[in-house]
Amino acid sequence: MLIKNWLSRYSSRYPRALVYMLQASEYTVADYLAWYHQTKDFSRVEKRKKLVMTSKAKLLWLATWTMGLVWLGLGAIVLLFNPDFGRVIILLVWVSAAPYFLAYALIIALGLVKLVQWPIENRIIRYSKIKLARHPGLKIAIAGSFGKTSFREILKTVLAEGRKVAAAPHSYNTPLGISQFIKSLCGDEEILIFELGEYYPGDIKKLCDLVAPQWGIITGVNEAHLEKFKTLEQTTKTIFELADYLGNQPLYLNGENQLAQAAAPNQALVYSRTGVGEWQVINAQTDLAGTKFALTKAGVEIKVSSSLLGWHQIGPLAAAADIAFKLGLNAGQIERGLSKTQPFDHRLEPKIDPQGVIILDDSYNGNPDGVKAVIDFLAGLKDHQRWYITPGLVEMGSRKQTVHQEIGKQLAASNIEKIVLIKNSATPFIAEGLAAAGYSGKIIWYSDGLMALQALPHLTVAGDVVLLQNDWPDQYR
Repeated sequence: MLIKNWLSRYSSRYPRALVYMLQASEYTVADYLAWYHQTKDFSRVEKRKKLVMTSKAKLLWLATWTMGLVWLGLGAIVLLFNPDFGRVIILLVWVSAAPYFLAYALIIALGLVKLVQWPIENRIIRYSKIKLARHPGLKIAIAGSFGKTSFREILKTVLAEGRKVAAAPHSYNTPLGISQFIKSLCGDEEILIFELGEYYPGDIKKLCDLVAPQWGIITGVNEAHLEKFKTLEQTTKTIFELADYLGNQPLYLNGENQLAQAAAPNQALVYSRTGVGEWQVINAQTDLAGTKFALTKAGVEIKVSSSLLGWHQIGPLAAAADIAFKLGLNAGQIERGLSKTQPFDHRLEPKIDPQGVIILDDSYNGNPDGVKAVIDFLAGLKDHQRWYITPGLVEMGSRKQTVHQEIGKQLAASNIEKIVLIKNSATPFIAEGLAAAGYSGKIIWYSDGLMALQALPHLTVAGDVVLLQNDWPDQYR
């Protein structure tokens, strides 16, 4: 095994592995180096995902190969002109050092690429800001540790029933990504929806300066990206840069999230599963068929029927209805829009496999609030054998142990029959929580998530409900 691991550094796939590690680390040098130093077998770094050959990735891959060939070429030249035994030993040492040289030389190559990119990207962002400032559409920004994409899609779907709406797609939540979206605008859109990504302090303020939002939504604050923010106070401060920017302009806020509610400014309009503003939620129910409830206010009733699953979706659906109502849509348009909301990819997305097993794919949900919500939903399902499969959550920072122990306790209280844990640095804490809460169901361990998925068809029967909670990125142990 040791020899195999050592030889993986001299494989032709090694340069690709290095570029993949850099790309998967979002070109953050510190994260890339941390991953590099803990890796033993470089033939297995592309386990869950693959290198996306963007222009930057291609350039770095080419640079890595070029630097490697130059390194070996220099050694060959030395040997060619001085072919004695001592030079051969030096050449062998030189060749054996090549992989280590490449790992660090790639950082220099990245620096050169960024040096070229920086003025180009700045120009793109500057022109996009000018174009957006001239755009007449209402600009709505969404910030938070979780739930941004789901809220964006709910709001876009509802508002599209009566207005021309555009929203940045995919994960276009950085200055460059948002700028690419702005470039695609026609100029006649009535409402623009932006998702603001936060990774470091000051990120939301920078995006607000670019977008200049007039309305805002804060979905909540939790431990997501805590490794980068270090403290929940810093996370809260960064996310609430949106509230600071808006001042007295409309701001919607998730009232079911304690950290967000504690920091809420006086003008914030709080939404939850009980309602929003003067709207009250009545007769709410949610199951595998979807979510239904009615919104009532001063003699007006909106009947809500959505394919979205979970009690945690009621608040965002209600808030979207209120926003739409204030922007001039009538009850019929709002009802039609809400009825068109569908489960989003890998976010409590229901599927049925050929054997009749119900799969709830929540693999893009990697935050504590989301986990609590889906366990709550799973606990409410009756007449099914329920499975909960998870590798745990990443980037929980100093709260890693506490967060995962709480997940274990909630799982135990929910009486879910089967818990499948993937072995890594997080799941032993889930097991501790399960034990502390006296869990009496069955715990199954797998060393790898793919192994667990391959075993499922042999363990489950028709009618079982299997929740796939979060995915574990390649760079985490």
